[in-house]
Amino acid sequence: MTIAKGERLPAATFAKMTENGPEQVDFDAFFAGRTVALFSVPGAFTPTCSAKHLPGFIAKADALKQKGVDEVACTAVNDAFVMDAWGKSAGAQGKVTMLADGNGDFAKAVDLVMDGSKFGMGTRGQRFSMVVRDGVVDQLNVEAPGDFKLSSAEHMLEQL
Repeated sequence: MTIAKGERLPAATFAKMTENGPEQVDFDAFFAGRTVALFSVPGAFTPTCSAKHLPGFIAKADALKQKGVDEVACTAVNDAFVMDAWGKSAGAQGKVTMLADGNGDFAKAVDLVMDGSKFGMGTRGQRFSMVVRDGVVDQLNVEAPGDFKLSSAEHMLEQL
């Protein structure tokens, strides 16, 4: 069943690139006692994700933090190397933390997966955003297939 507002995020595995290479993210520590603006994209370097979704959160990261967000994070079913390269190419450093959901464990755990097989992408995470407070979903914005409205940084700013 799809995660809902008011529910605790199920533990999953994320990885991020560090100076020592890819490292696992301590899921509980990442969300504990903090407000995280988390957004998911179907894939790094894909058109809407690269032209609108990630750039919007990069541009609005400071405004989100002024409204109480401790960290802005992007996740996709891609490996840590791809997420790191995409973040660097977009100028995300210091603004948006790039979290790899390499096997889609998080997307599956929150039941927000999509089938991108007809595009050669396999199972991916849907496009969505959420505000997570101390591990609990406070706001959840899931897009209809092909849409990009509800999961934008602008929409999230209106919710905070």
